[in-house]
Amino acid sequence: MEVKEILKHVDHTVLAQNATWDAIRKCCDDGIQYGTASVCIPASYVKQAAEYAAGRVAICTVIGFPNGYDTTAAKVFEARDAVENGAAEIDMVINIGWVKDGLYDQVLSEIKAVRAATEGKILKVIIETCLLTDEEKVRLCQVVTESGADYIKTSTGFSTGGATFEDIALFAANVGPDLKIKAAGGISSIEDAEKFLALGADRLGTSRIVKIVKAMEA
Repeated sequence: MEVKEILKHVDHTVLAQNATWDAIRKCCDDGIQYGTASVCIPASYVKQAAEYAAGRVAICTVIGFPNGYDTTAAKVFEARDAVENGAAEIDMVINIGWVKDGLYDQVLSEIKAVRAATEGKILKVIIETCLLTDEEKVRLCQVVTESGADYIKTSTGFSTGGATFEDIALFAANVGPDLKIKAAGGISSIEDAEKFLALGADRLGTSRIVKIVKAMEA
């Protein structure tokens, strides 16, 4: 696969706690220059970034991030606020504790509530695979499919592990036909990015692929 094609699937990401506007602006510049699917940035910078990018790259942000245990009302507010500020894509973290308690109906209801608040923008649902059993992952493939979200996403990148080839293969075997897959966390080479896409991922959340392409050009 051509590198240019891989970049079309990348959510170029800057979510470090100490990210400054300079870092966000450079992320936007890179996303525009390299034709990434979006730039994924903290919610507090969405309005500024949307005005700066002026439609040249999609602005993505995260809610309930990274732990997922905010109330549903808080997540709904965050989603609505992000959309009003110019976000085109929302990545939400589910409540992992509810999964461990077997409260899948509550997980589903929360995703649906956030889905309604996004006003038709792209919604990706982060299930944090490193904290789940395979049985829980399969069940969540079904829940997220039913929710009407656009993507199921592996990881925040802030927990004990990131995307694995095994999890993407498991997702591909268990999601509904209209649910896409995002691999995120620890994607550190062009070869790995290509393999994730070959296994069924449609998006890649990573801060490294653009850096690798820049180094190749240099």
